[in-house]
Amino acid sequence: MSRDRKQFDVLVVGAGPAGIAAAVTAAEYGARVGVVDDNPAPGGQIWRGESQNGPGQAASWLTKLDHPSIQLLSGARVFDHPAANVLHAETGDGLVELSYRKLILATGARERFLPFPGWTLPNVMGAGGLQALVKSGLPIEGKRVVVAGTGPLLLEVASYLSQHGAAMAMICEQASPASLARFAWALLSQPKKIAQGLALRKNLSGVPFLTKSWPIAAGGDAVLNEVLIRRGRRTEKIGRDYLACGFHLVPNTELPALLGCRVRDGYVEVDHLARTSVPDVFCAGEPTGIGGVELSLIEGQMAGATAAGRPDVAQKHGRARAKLERFARALDRAFALRPELQSLPLPETIVCRCEDVSYARLKPYGSWRSAKLETRCGMGPCQGRVCGAATQFLFHWSPDSVRPPVFPTVLKNLAAVAWREAEPSGAMRGC
Repeated sequence: MSRDRKQFDVLVVGAGPAGIAAAVTAAEYGARVGVVDDNPAPGGQIWRGESQNGPGQAASWLTKLDHPSIQLLSGARVFDHPAANVLHAETGDGLVELSYRKLILATGARERFLPFPGWTLPNVMGAGGLQALVKSGLPIEGKRVVVAGTGPLLLEVASYLSQHGAAMAMICEQASPASLARFAWALLSQPKKIAQGLALRKNLSGVPFLTKSWPIAAGGDAVLNEVLIRRGRRTEKIGRDYLACGFHLVPNTELPALLGCRVRDGYVEVDHLARTSVPDVFCAGEPTGIGGVELSLIEGQMAGATAAGRPDVAQKHGRARAKLERFARALDRAFALRPELQSLPLPETIVCRCEDVSYARLKPYGSWRSAKLETRCGMGPCQGRVCGAATQFLFHWSPDSVRPPVFPTVLKNLAAVAWREAEPSGAMRGC
């Protein structure tokens, strides 16, 4: 069986802002760098669709990524860690074996979905998901849209959709006015973010921004056509074409956990030089804490410098990192999910879409493990990435293990792994 093997001084998993900054920095200090990402082009969700020829921060970093010491492997998804300093990735052509001296994990984050009646209807989707579809060509002009959930991402998504012709009905923020006021006070130390927020609100002039509001149901025969919104003590039903929900981001910690990195309170633990608990493995960006693009770029540069043998360079970013981490903590406090959202599902509401498991079937269980064993919740194609975060909020469960493959992969790749494992002894050891 043919092999596709690649070796690097530094391997970066993830080509969002943190991964790009890590790769560029490591290459600038002499390392031979590989960047592996499952998207067709670098940039991650936040810089999706950006190009080297455009204006701004994204274009600048994407241009730097075109470095002679950097090899970009797009459309490649890491699914296994078979041995020390080795990862397996799936591509359109099959299996790739990636070996490295140092590993930087910049795996980003995904949206949290909270189940409510009708959340599985077509055209009810994640806020970032709808933005990504529009960036990929989905026509949104004239479509009636409600953006709901919590956090600054709502404004960013709503502004983007509005600029592309969507008829924005309202933005529903579950946080209270008092929480938002406290967050505004924290922004005083971040003038750049204040300017960004004001620009977004200007783009959304005339669009109602409702606090203490959230969707409680979505209706439609085969596709979304109406949304029921809770506004304080009142409810309001409105006709819509799209409902885009975003209830925080969930860090992608599955691969770090598989590698043995210490994860605490949902985030990968790193030290002042971006080192994890596993030697020669570093982590940067959202898996270490949700903090936005600026913090991801700082942490990426720190991880890249340390991995390339320049911890002195990484230390120079310490003060900027600490300042942005304080902002991230203020963000968490201001947009903490209110307990009322735990009562959104009805008994028949589906929580695990892959295995069609309802809220009523899950409620009797006391842990993720027991529910998984009895109902198959979390055992479908998403591998618990959607229902895991939902049940963590609804029932305070935590996933207790991560096993390969981290992502679903085709059988021929599992067979190729078994073939390679058998080669030294000449005997197949099984899949």
